[in-house]
Parts: sequence; C-alpha cells; structure tokens
Amino acid sequence: MKNSNLNIYNFNIPKEGEIFNTLFKNSNLTITQIVSSNNLEIKEYNQYVNEFVILLDGYATLEIEGSIKDLKRGDCLYIPAHTKHKVLKTSNGALWLAIYFKCN
Repeated sequence: MKNSNLNIYNFNIPKEGEIFNTLFKNSNLTITQIVSSNNLEIKEYNQYVNEFVILLDGYATLEIEGSIKDLKRGDCLYIPAHTKHKVLKTSNGALWLAIYFKCN
C-alpha cells in the first residue's frame, strides 16, 4: 500500500446512491469511507463479515432485522455478519466510516 495522507472529509456527494472508497484492506479487515446521497435505492444487505459503522456527519435511518434505528452524527453501530439490514434514508452528504472484519 502506498503511504499517503488521506483526509476522510475530502469527498464528493453523489447525485444518487452511495460512493464507497476503500481506505485500507487486508485479508481480515477493510476500512471504507461511505458518502451517501439523499436519493438511495433501498436494498437489503446480508454480509458474510461483521460491520462496525460510525456516522461521522449527517443522519440516517436503517432497518436491522425489522427494527428501525435512527442515527445522528457521532452514532456507532455494530452489525454482526449475516444480519439482514437496509439503509432506508440518509441526509445528503451523510459520511460514514465502515469497518468490515472477520472473526475466527
């Protein structure tokens, strides 16, 4: 991996959907910057890895196995592997730091 300075707050807001930018990745861990628009296609996720997200800016509403979670700036959420979830709504420019990891 090239050693360079990254700034998580340097981003463009997509007109629709989300932009995923991998900041770091190895065989057990991926750290991703996610920038959301307020025009999302709602889709269900059911990932094979654990996910820990931090909403760095904005707000979001998620559905996790039928339960609604409202997140605001600074909120963190752990989503275990194989947990069905959806992003229902976000503010324009919502900024996330997502950490995906395997547990052995």
